[in-house]
Amino acid sequence: MALIAIIDDDPDILDASTLVLGSRGYDTVTAANPEDGYKIVKEKSPDLIILDVMMNEPDDGFFLLQKFRKEGIQTPIIMYTSVSKTIGMDFGVSEMVPVDEFVEKPISPDELIEKVEKLLHSHIER
Repeated sequence: MALIAIIDDDPDILDASTLVLGSRGYDTVTAANPEDGYKIVKEKSPDLIILDVMMNEPDDGFFLLQKFRKEGIQTPIIMYTSVSKTIGMDFGVSEMVPVDEFVEKPISPDELIEKVEKLLHSHIER
């Protein structure tokens, strides 16, 4: 089954995402900060990354995303965000924000599984 890296500073999000994905047979690795997140992605080469926008700093997720892409890591990325609720700003997938999906927190278990399966399926087809 696919390995999914979850990088988020909220332990409840890490636990809930791990539980939901594990119930569908996915293996997960987690990190609570960008530094550990970078390490697990480099060491474990996950099939999918779930990345929070705001961690220690409000833009940690964006910086980590850019670092992955600059290093040629093309792993599909779902970006968790509560930014639009917090500051009223909407982000979309673009060259500046090269993620595959933006998902507003909180996400329902069904929506999470749907997004994960869609991205894993489309990545395999490439």
